[in-house]
Amino acid sequence: MGAGTEPDNSSRSDEEWERFLRESVAGASDAPKEPSARAREEAGRLRAEPGRGVEGWRGYTPARPERRRGWYVVGLLASLVLLVVALAPGRIVGLFAGDDPDSPTPAAETARPTQAPPVEAAQRPTMDEPFRGSPAASWAGGAAGITVPKAGAVGWMSAAEVERALARSRDFVVASGLDRGVLRGERPEKAIALINPHQKDVQSLLNTAFRNPSEKNDPLLLFSRFQPSRTRLVGDVVKTRGRLTYREGERGALQVTADVTFVYPVTRADAGGDDEVVRTIVRRELVLSWDDPDKVITEPGTFSIVSYKYDTTNGGCGASTGYFTPPFGTDRRADEDGTEVDPYDRSVPVGRGGSTGDECGRATRS
Repeated sequence: MGAGTEPDNSSRSDEEWERFLRESVAGASDAPKEPSARAREEAGRLRAEPGRGVEGWRGYTPARPERRRGWYVVGLLASLVLLVVALAPGRIVGLFAGDDPDSPTPAAETARPTQAPPVEAAQRPTMDEPFRGSPAASWAGGAAGITVPKAGAVGWMSAAEVERALARSRDFVVASGLDRGVLRGERPEKAIALINPHQKDVQSLLNTAFRNPSEKNDPLLLFSRFQPSRTRLVGDVVKTRGRLTYREGERGALQVTADVTFVYPVTRADAGGDDEVVRTIVRRELVLSWDDPDKVITEPGTFSIVSYKYDTTNGGCGASTGYFTPPFGTDRRADEDGTEVDPYDRSVPVGRGGSTGDECGRATRS
């Protein structure tokens, strides 16, 4: 038996023969142009087998795409969408309005925005969804919403020292505006420990503010506090959005600016069956100076406060009590003489809206 030949009595399997037929139709380079007598005989045998049908040896037809299948899929998807809309219309509306609690978190804020966030569909907050109907629904919670920039050497500090100072600056923002004990009215010991003890004006404010709060010595200038006998937070999350920036200050100091908006969902402490939810919105701007100890009297790991200011809506009006006093029930009315302010508009400087002293801003949304 020579190479490339087969015995006269050899036979191919059905699978091999079907492959031969397919390759012949596809135009394989090594396929014969016309079958041998044996091939015709085998084709006749296959046609005679039950279930083989009446296709000839050239009768193999390549599979064609089923064009109607795509329309079936589209129809099925459309039916599912209609079913979801019928079962949960409110959730679908909220999703397209941008106030769904599961909507994507916006990109971190690295510079002042150029405009306010879009207005959402009017929806009241609930105990289960306290940020419903608010831009804060898609904001990050807690410290995650505060952007810290990449550190570089500034003044007397190396890049590594600037990085540590930025981290401690954010620690102060967290301790003063997010610490659960401080929010319940406790003294903000962790935050105070980061302030230069030799800064006399600030130390005087701190010594007086918690004993005898006033417009001049008000703990709310630096810290967020609610009176636990009157107000309680809803849920475990406070939404935030803001950033830290830095530059070289006086005498080569590292000057850090924190501009952060806090959204606090609250209800009555004795609400009982009343589930009214109010959002107190506070935007703070703090300027901190990490001074060169060779030029300014300071303590390691502490900063001096250069300036502080804040805007708030739904935080109460009138004489200072040392606590935010959100309005509930019939107290929730707009002050006709107040200046309109969008508490979510971070494109404007701090101090151009909200409540200050005995005056109240009129919030366009909460």
